Amino acid sequence: MPSTEALAPPNTPAAGKVSRTVLDNGLTVLTKEIHHAPVATFWVFYRVGSRNEGPGITGISHWTEHMMFKGTPTFPNRVLDRAISRVGGQWNAFTSSDFTAYYETLPAGEIDLGLQIECDRMVNSLFDPDEVSSERTVIISERQGAENNPMFLLSEEVHAAAFRIHPYRHTVIGDMVDLERISRDDLHAHYRRYYNPNNAIAVAVGDFDSDAMLARIVELFAPLKPGPDPRPVHRVEPEQRGERQVTVEGDGETSYLALAYHAPNATDLDFLPLSVLAASLVGASGPGGGGTNKSSRLYKALVETELAAAVGGGIGPMIDPPLFTMSATLRAGGDLAELETALDAELERLLTSAPVTEEELIKAIKRAKAAFAFGSESVTSQGSWLGLSEITAGSHVWFQNYLANLQKVTTEDVARVAANCLDRRRRTIGRYVPSTSEPMNRGNGTKSALMHESA
Repeated sequence: MPSTEALAPPNTPAAGKVSRTVLDNGLTVLTKEIHHAPVATFWVFYRVGSRNEGPGITGISHWTEHMMFKGTPTFPNRVLDRAISRVGGQWNAFTSSDFTAYYETLPAGEIDLGLQIECDRMVNSLFDPDEVSSERTVIISERQGAENNPMFLLSEEVHAAAFRIHPYRHTVIGDMVDLERISRDDLHAHYRRYYNPNNAIAVAVGDFDSDAMLARIVELFAPLKPGPDPRPVHRVEPEQRGERQVTVEGDGETSYLALAYHAPNATDLDFLPLSVLAASLVGASGPGGGGTNKSSRLYKALVETELAAAVGGGIGPMIDPPLFTMSATLRAGGDLAELETALDAELERLLTSAPVTEEELIKAIKRAKAAFAFGSESVTSQGSWLGLSEITAGSHVWFQNYLANLQKVTTEDVARVAANCLDRRRRTIGRYVPSTSEPMNRGNGTKSALMHESA
């Protein structure tokens, strides 16, 4: 019989308990009733993303996601689009480094359609060879479109330099050489290896009765057989022993600067203090993200002084230690070396003479609260965060308790994490330089994507 537990953590931002059930076939089910509007959402998360890929098959998780919209014998291609639209609903999917997720948000009385769709395509997706061939063209075009964005090119090279071992070094879209050769059999084998109930989390949030919803999920999904246990990822990134640098040359007239520091994962006690540090430096990210970053330190130091046109960055919850990133767009007519010097000076000031203050801490938490409430307003976003937390942190309670735990962070915590994380020996610097620009004399050359590490 399924095992069930109902959890209602303190300070939950929205009313309603989250019930967690594990079916005999391994499917984890989360349900949460919200009766604010006659709407419901149904999500299925699979524990597979670019983290589970290696050379030769990079991008295969994202490509598999595309194929899941190409039909089954029960729901042929394009039938579902019309069915969803007819009842005024929406559906979509996305692939990340850690997971692939699918959802339908529908009028509450029509949510059973979402359950049927996800149950059916978990086991019956066709992977028609002609559709695979057609989608190859689509995905290669998507990759080529991304390559027109200098920040994509720079981020790709920075991640490849920062991670020598861990598969976080690969982009979700994948490498062109792999996209050109992945076969229909490769895709179908990936689908059969990872798209199984024991590798999935189903999340239902909205205007329904939890007992009735769980009974229907059990009716549909319990007959599905579990698959083989997915291959674990044990590629631990070794400690970085010196600053690494990459320079990318490309089209355009704008230069960009990117910094990446190795950071803690979602379950690490240092994750939330680093989130506060990130909010102070570049603006809020994570469940409390969004909004303006005009009060952040780097905005004031770089944009208001007209060295940069924009700054950004942040840290997100992930299964394994990710990167904390910062970026700056050089203002027209500016000097990239001067921008880099000013950014480094601001980081040094943070570490020595001007640590994050109590006022900044309170402001970061207040903004996180407001953004968290706004970001959790819809049933769709709540379903998203519950599933993401279950995968990246091992429990949906991470999301439920996010604000309560964030309020426990102290300025001492932030100072300690800043000293540990913002270590030059553990960072990677990336510079994007337009091909028409004069080469920068940085001791690391100017060839495209050159990597240099200094001990």
